[in-house]
Amino acid sequence: MNYHCPGVILRPVQVCIPFHSGPTMPSIPFVILVLCCSLPFANFAVGGDPQRPNVLMICVDDLKPVLGCYSDMQARTPALDRLAARGVLFRSAYCNQAVCSPSRNALLTSLRPQTLGIYDLATNFRRAAPSAVTLGQHFRRHGYHTESLGKIFHVGHGNQDDADSWSVPGWRPKGSAYALPENAADQATVAEPKSGRGSGKKKAKAGGNDPKGAAWESADVPDNQYADGKIADEAILRLQSAKERGTPFLLAVGFLKPHLPFVAPQKYWDLYDPAVLPLAGIQTPPEGAPAWAPQFGGELRNYRNMPREGTLPAELQRTLIHGYYAAMSYMDAQAGRVLAELERLELDDNTIVVLWGDHGWHLGDHGMWCKHTNYEQAARIPLIVALPGTGDGDGAATEAIVESVDVYPTLAELSGLPAPADVDGRSFAAVVKNPQAPHREHAIHVYPRSGPAGKPLLGRAIRTPTHRLVEWKTPGAPSDSAELELYDYSTDPLETRNLAKLQPEVVAQLRRLLREHPEAKPQLK
Repeated sequence: MNYHCPGVILRPVQVCIPFHSGPTMPSIPFVILVLCCSLPFANFAVGGDPQRPNVLMICVDDLKPVLGCYSDMQARTPALDRLAARGVLFRSAYCNQAVCSPSRNALLTSLRPQTLGIYDLATNFRRAAPSAVTLGQHFRRHGYHTESLGKIFHVGHGNQDDADSWSVPGWRPKGSAYALPENAADQATVAEPKSGRGSGKKKAKAGGNDPKGAAWESADVPDNQYADGKIADEAILRLQSAKERGTPFLLAVGFLKPHLPFVAPQKYWDLYDPAVLPLAGIQTPPEGAPAWAPQFGGELRNYRNMPREGTLPAELQRTLIHGYYAAMSYMDAQAGRVLAELERLELDDNTIVVLWGDHGWHLGDHGMWCKHTNYEQAARIPLIVALPGTGDGDGAATEAIVESVDVYPTLAELSGLPAPADVDGRSFAAVVKNPQAPHREHAIHVYPRSGPAGKPLLGRAIRTPTHRLVEWKTPGAPSDSAELELYDYSTDPLETRNLAKLQPEVVAQLRRLLREHPEAKPQLK
């Protein structure tokens, strides 16, 4: 029998205490209630203060769930596969918007884009929520040393890091994205398109050439010639400092690949035979989808030698897919170096490790490239949570539906911290402890578009285990003005046909779920 009270489990233990009234008096059994902390890996020291776990967050840019542990037979990702082998792999995890800044805001504030009214790259979240307490702030306020390396918050396009979140200033690698001189000389910075359609807003470099360089590069160079190798080098140094410091830490490590351009040392390209990498089977938009719902790779088409419009030739598609996988394997190796150092320093016995991808990526499916949609390939993300004290073979997978906003409250609960207040997320710590436990009935995510005559539209999507409904309308407009998409993944996993007009009863059911959520705010001006 267990005796429960908030935050603890009382377990009875029978011991024998001798009472000596005479030489033959037997020991008398007593039941002593032994106080055990219900939080795993939070051990009470002699003085009664809990030793809280560290947190290592590995955040990856543009990583879709095509890792080996997600049953992709082509992927060469041994480091993250090993992490999954000792952690809980989430098969039904979804971002809250398939673009960098809003997705990262959701992770780090536990506020959805439609709560903040921020769907673009440039608007800082504190303009909408100046008093928001971020994940880093929350841990910092409870005695953690918090650090950010690489890409955690979206920095650029007019946006900036959040200094209040970190104990020391955030660190980002310096240098060109390219190793080959001919590509480095051609590098320039361009804003990603807000909607993912068209060519996007360009910032031309001096000389008037195309604003972006090569879409891919392979070079016979060491791993730290490119940014992710430098990020891994720095993360290793920070772990060594954390070991010496001895206080609990939250270290957020943000790798840049496989974001464009697909650059990686040659040895990672050599892991793959491009001839066997499959092309997308469906290369046309869903039948009956609104004209504005798909996108056609505007971010990619800004790179040198990319066709400005039309279907990409099969050979070019295969090269891009090869580049994506090579860049992913390169990132995996850098994550592996960080995880190996965590083990070498014997910090893994008291560190929660999280692998999170900010959103998915279209690799030619529906004729689309990059992110910027509400479709499955853009919205579904990889997510792995590994607790301290677990080893290879202790891992499990779960079908529980979770959102990016749920990660922050989950880490707070697993670390023994108070739950963050006034957030959209809910903790899935129960799923980490029992992968068969349920979590959400559905996920919600969004994407903005310009509709007819430039009217601003927002697609709010409900994803259940079997369906996705997308309601397209201007925020605040009546629901009868909306245009709808409906996909049934039990019968049409590749989203080939919009079923909204054919299944009105399912539409009505999912719109009832949508009405449970507050109306979305318009984009903050």
